[in-house]
Amino acid sequence: MTVIGRAFRALFLVALAVVVVAGFLAYRAVFDRSLPLRPATVIVPAGATAKEVGERLQSAGVIESAIAFDLLARATGEAPNVKAGEFAFPSHENAWDVLQEVTSVGRAVATWVTIPEGYTAREIARTLAGRGIGTQAAFERAFLTTPLNVDGTRAPTLEGYLFPDSYLMPRDATPAQVAKIMTETFFSHLPPDAPRLAKKLGLTVPQVVTIASLVEREAKVDSERPLMAGVYYNRLRLHMPLQVDATIEYTFAHHKDMITFQDLKSDSPYNTYKHAGLPPTPIANPGLPSLEAAFHPQKSQYLYYVYMGNGHSAFARTLAQHEANVAKYLH
Repeated sequence: MTVIGRAFRALFLVALAVVVVAGFLAYRAVFDRSLPLRPATVIVPAGATAKEVGERLQSAGVIESAIAFDLLARATGEAPNVKAGEFAFPSHENAWDVLQEVTSVGRAVATWVTIPEGYTAREIARTLAGRGIGTQAAFERAFLTTPLNVDGTRAPTLEGYLFPDSYLMPRDATPAQVAKIMTETFFSHLPPDAPRLAKKLGLTVPQVVTIASLVEREAKVDSERPLMAGVYYNRLRLHMPLQVDATIEYTFAHHKDMITFQDLKSDSPYNTYKHAGLPPTPIANPGLPSLEAAFHPQKSQYLYYVYMGNGHSAFARTLAQHEANVAKYLH
């Protein structure tokens, strides 16, 4: 046999092998329904690759080969489309059906939802609805009309107690179920001696949470959160208005870049320029660093602060020092 003949035969055998393997994989993908032997659920984390999803499916007994699943996902162009969430698989599905399920967020029985620190109840409601879990109106109604018992004190709404975190939320969860999940997570992160710490500060636990929400909306870096909390406690002790811009912004239907003099004239109880003391509820849902800062404020003589850029604020003891900082950093 000539060299050309041998090369042709080798190419033919390679091509035949490719066809056989492709045919075998196609058969397994479309016709093989031996797995799963029983209904199974698989959780896909955010950012998982098709190969990693295949490994989870194989481990759960949904498919036989993670490698074959990854090849199928690549061959069909679906590899980049795998979704995060919890997926339920009935018994005896083929690999093609399994692939279709994990690449469609609408097929997930639960989906990952990340709630950033400092989101308000309304922002959380919008985020949940955007992930296909209920409606924004239903969540807002539940979050802003449901009272909560916090260490024997009645909080009028759930604002402040919807802990920011990443949740695997059931797609059919009711607002009440979601609220329960998020508030239970809040209580799990609350300092175990929160009542004692709050009493030491001369406040109730809900009042300290309100301060944490101010810190969350005002502070830019974690290192300054305890110092900023200390400013609020100093002003409260001296019966000075808190004068926190974020409390006024909380009442706006939409975000505003600047607080105007007209805004400062508002009669809202959240206007801490006009009304002394704390606002009636938290103004956001604080994360752990802000909660820790509110329960463990840093002692200082500071009564003022102004944002000076690069994530940091300039703190001052006197009004004259503060006005100098304002002139330096805001003009």
